[in-house]
Amino acid sequence: MRADLSPLIAATAQWLTRAYPASGGALASALCEVQARQAVTVAAWLRYPTVMDAALVGMAGPGGSAKLDWISGADTDDADTDDAAWRSWVDEVVASWAACLLTDPELAALAVAGLDGGDHTTGIPMEFRRLLTPDTHDRQAAALLRHPDLLAPVAALHQRQLLDLLGPGQALIA
Repeated sequence: MRADLSPLIAATAQWLTRAYPASGGALASALCEVQARQAVTVAAWLRYPTVMDAALVGMAGPGGSAKLDWISGADTDDADTDDAAWRSWVDEVVASWAACLLTDPELAALAVAGLDGGDHTTGIPMEFRRLLTPDTHDRQAAALLRHPDLLAPVAALHQRQLLDLLGPGQALIA
């Protein structure tokens, strides 16, 4: 049985790409989105490692983007119910962890390695190339999304939890 975290992953990746948009045209937007989605997927699978964890967050909901919007300066008072609907599926911890992974390649590699044998990866091959080894086009497209100074306020929110989860001795991301 596979847990469905797709609404949480889609909403959190969308939040990241709206808060830190691609620079360039349609191809840049697609490359930026893929990188955000890969980072969010890894973060979500770490945050909700079992089918039961994923089912519980599916029932209770992840909490929404209000604090992230405020911290990033994307605070919005839109009365648009469509906008509010997807924003309610944004997971603050997952966004913070994804920000950590996008700005620290060594931490990203450690996180992907930590997924091995978990409920989400059993029986299917996983590849996170654009997260782990972005090429020049990926880096150009996601210049804002991977900028450590810009993502620092979001990454810092729950960075300690991620570092504790991945093991002792991890250096703090500057």
